[in-house]
Amino acid sequence: MIFRAAVDAIRRGLRKTAEAIGAGFRSVLHGRTLSEELIDEVERRLVSADVGVRAAREISAELRAEFRSGRVPRGEDAVEFLKSRLKDRLGGARGIATAPGRPTVVLVVGINGAGKTTSVAKIAKSLRDEGRTVLLAAADTFRAGAVAQLETWSRRLGVDIVKGAQGADPAAVAFDAADAAIARGVDVLLVDTAGRLHTQENLMRQLTKIRNVLAKKVPGAPHETLLVLDATSGQTAVAQAQAFKAACDVTGIFLAKLDGTAKGGIVVAIRDAVDVPVKLVGVGETPEDVQPFEPGPFVEAMFAE
Repeated sequence: MIFRAAVDAIRRGLRKTAEAIGAGFRSVLHGRTLSEELIDEVERRLVSADVGVRAAREISAELRAEFRSGRVPRGEDAVEFLKSRLKDRLGGARGIATAPGRPTVVLVVGINGAGKTTSVAKIAKSLRDEGRTVLLAAADTFRAGAVAQLETWSRRLGVDIVKGAQGADPAAVAFDAADAAIARGVDVLLVDTAGRLHTQENLMRQLTKIRNVLAKKVPGAPHETLLVLDATSGQTAVAQAQAFKAACDVTGIFLAKLDGTAKGGIVVAIRDAVDVPVKLVGVGETPEDVQPFEPGPFVEAMFAE
């Protein structure tokens, strides 16, 4: 795995979620005998935490079966049951893919406003901290100021950048960046793309063009396609994940702005909808505020006191 885990940072970033979910479940369940009515309340609270209607219904049905069998008689038992089921649905931790040779190409996609360019900077910072060399490709040539924004981050982080003029062909920038990455022998090429709306088919086709160019230059590229989603956007993020998965074979999710929401359960809804793992989470505003997503510590943080 490329990134080092930092459970304390995840716990801090999920403070709002823990206050809303963990405290809510404790107030409803702790010290009480489980009942059909309490299980109904559990289902409502799961839905309100954005885990998704399907997941909420299935987990509640499993809890109801355990209760009726006598295996989960108390509210405290129900909390532990919920934790185990949420962990099961999220699966194991998965790190960012690494190519067998250099460079590893990571394509970063997402809509405007999701925090994509800042997320690219966070990934670059974490990779540098791990001792890897990084090259940035400023392939978001549509939005005014996007290249300048990434260039500012490159200077702050001490990371090289390949850019084109505003309005230039993004695929051409990706081509030049791949050339540079090969020539310089860098470990990771991070390609920032335009914050395209998932309803704009022409822009999705441009994204496909970028992928094809990278694949021709570097065997197996892109080795990782990360979709940046805004955790505060709730179920809208699920719709975006479905659209981008269909358009560009997303392999991982970077869930940004997780520290700004009380609905961290969206991680479960996304996994259920597209079967794509959340690999990284943004838990703050600075470049240091990115962590690998690990289901066990994440779920525990959701229920932390």
